[in-house]
Amino acid sequence: MEEYYWDTQLEYLKRTRDLNYNDDYLEFLVSRVWKISKPVHIIDFGCGYGYLALKLLPLLPKGSKYTGIDKGQQLINKAIEYFKNLPYESEFFVADSNEIELEDKYDIAVCHAFLLHMSEPKSMLLKMVNSVVNHGMIICFEPHWISGMSSYELEGYEQSQIVPLGILQKLFEESSRKAGLDGNIGVKLPQYLYELGVKNIECRVSDKVNILHPDMNQQDKQKLFSSLKEEGIGGEPVSEEQFIERLLKRGISFKEAQDQYEAELLFSQVFNMDSSLIYAPSMKITYGEIRGQ
Repeated sequence: MEEYYWDTQLEYLKRTRDLNYNDDYLEFLVSRVWKISKPVHIIDFGCGYGYLALKLLPLLPKGSKYTGIDKGQQLINKAIEYFKNLPYESEFFVADSNEIELEDKYDIAVCHAFLLHMSEPKSMLLKMVNSVVNHGMIICFEPHWISGMSSYELEGYEQSQIVPLGILQKLFEESSRKAGLDGNIGVKLPQYLYELGVKNIECRVSDKVNILHPDMNQQDKQKLFSSLKEEGIGGEPVSEEQFIERLLKRGISFKEAQDQYEAELLFSQVFNMDSSLIYAPSMKITYGEIRGQ
């Protein structure tokens, strides 16, 4: 059996998730925006190692429950290990979210960086909607890559030197058309949910801004730098010939491919632990109310 890719990416997931959120902002959403004042049962599609549960359950009213579904056996094993001694009622299932059939018994359906990997995200959204009780909620934490890519500031360099946005935008759009990988889905979800009959749809942007600075505490600096590198920021590209050949196959010109290679190479050469870098991923948080016919 072919190994499930995300089962091999636990360390990446653990080291990069907190680049996206401030805990106090999540608390604000729970208490002031979503106004969750009584226990709820949450179902998490593509739950991974239970990241959202670890973040949300401490903020929810006592007695709230959590169900996590993921295709990765190793991820689910890690989630079970994490929650074994925590005071929360939780359950985890290994299952393909595309195939599982669920009752409409959950108060809130959530997902995190999950729909961007779906070739038919609206079908998955419908499954999420159908798992929720009348007047329940759907909440989707999904990226808008081009927003994140426009939110770098590396001291000493123009942004266009290290992140050519026009080329990246074309590459992201091509990936969406050909491979079903839509890293810009976060900004499209309000429309998708509207088409599925979800009501009172709103979208927030995470307020997290990551600031790397030479004068930081050494331990904090090392941790943040490692997370940023794990996320792929300032990563060294493969050989120029391979890099350009790969991008040509994705439909951009030789000049664009060469420019992208030179930008990524420069970024990899100048970015280090003593750099001054500001990065705001701009994760989109879209939510709405489920209402029966």
